[in-house]
Amino acid sequence: MELLKEVLSMIKPSEEEKKVVSAVTEAVFQIAKEEIDNYNLDIVPYLVGSIAKNTYLSGDHDIDLFLAFPSNTPLEELKKTGLELAKAIGGKLDTYEIAYAEHPYVKATYKGFEVDLVPCYNVENWKEVRTAVDRSILHTKWIIEHLNGKNDEVRLLKRFLKGINVYGSEVYVRGFSGYLTELLIIKYGSFMKLIEDIEFLGKSKIVDLGGWIRKEPEIAYKTIERESESPLIVIDPVDPRRNVASALSWEKFGVFYFKAREFREDPRLEFFFPPEKKTGNYRRLLREKGTNLVTILFQKPDLVDDILLPQLEKSARGLEKVLKKKGFDVVDINWGYMEKAFIMLEVDKVHRPKMSLKIGPEFLTESGAEFYKKNKKVWIRGKRLYSEKEVTENIVDVIKELFIKNQVALGRTIKKEITNSDILVNFVPPKLEKEAYLFLSKEKWNVKG
Repeated sequence: MELLKEVLSMIKPSEEEKKVVSAVTEAVFQIAKEEIDNYNLDIVPYLVGSIAKNTYLSGDHDIDLFLAFPSNTPLEELKKTGLELAKAIGGKLDTYEIAYAEHPYVKATYKGFEVDLVPCYNVENWKEVRTAVDRSILHTKWIIEHLNGKNDEVRLLKRFLKGINVYGSEVYVRGFSGYLTELLIIKYGSFMKLIEDIEFLGKSKIVDLGGWIRKEPEIAYKTIERESESPLIVIDPVDPRRNVASALSWEKFGVFYFKAREFREDPRLEFFFPPEKKTGNYRRLLREKGTNLVTILFQKPDLVDDILLPQLEKSARGLEKVLKKKGFDVVDINWGYMEKAFIMLEVDKVHRPKMSLKIGPEFLTESGAEFYKKNKKVWIRGKRLYSEKEVTENIVDVIKELFIKNQVALGRTIKKEITNSDILVNFVPPKLEKEAYLFLSKEKWNVKG
């Protein structure tokens, strides 16, 4: 297909770019080896990820260097010594900082490249895996052995998934990982064969490239049973206990399903390189819809996306749940950050009626007689008079009271910032106007857009 050739010409690294990537990668590798020599341990550096597998896209090449410790190394020693080693290597690069996953690692930069320096165990098979990152070495080896020259097909699929916004297994994306992308190409042989068989993939659901159902049926079937609610079950060819697609959400798989069908019927460059979504006037849209926008705006905490965005989602869902109990119909929720972090709530109304108890005087008094005349409903408890009145509550006051009384399930690490936030109604700062429109118009998630 000529279109795919055109796309490849745009995403495949040139020979010159490959030489630069190779040179920088080799330089980082040599720096790592020199630092490893200072440690009296049998630590082996491994290049993993898309550079090692030659499946990276032009202009998108991070270096993933894993520092593999002997499998008999105590975990605490791996964490401590591994971080010291990663910091020592990072100190020889341009910049570095400590990041956190299952255990600490180092994120660095070198000559414009991002470099991850990750301590792990040097494992030979799935039975030796002790930490989540240990499999990465096995993944890289397996893909190199089985890809059989289909590297460009992986590139096409990656770019397609990026174009339709379903690429990435991070908790705030819940899409297709690079490894899953490579496995699907190995399974189907090409990008177009996968696209043509998308209905079969959705119905068959289970992919077992490692033959684990035959070799380790008990473990494999436990994995299948445990992951039965997932849209796809791709048993890891290097570990029968793991579903490579476990992070994939039904929403992201659904987008891929419909976009694959559309592409099959009408292949266009826009699937790979979509135009910027059209925007409009969010205030006019609110008037047309008859709904309201509540925006909770606060200082962005100094947290990585893997931590911040799930915490924002948890807080947004917590607000949605409690406001519904308080009588506000929450149409939709949105969260994210720009200069500041935000949570957006589309609600049916910003005011609600509420009955308030009126405590009156004792009835054997002049003021008691006056209270009796003024109120429609009056009752007596002991010697005192009581009535009720209808008041109007604003959603801002309701949210503030919920925060004060600690009645919202907020993300723990951002709770302080949220409870001290600004709450805006039907108005957002200029930098959030586009985000507000895309949210309210549903263009942000429109599968047919």
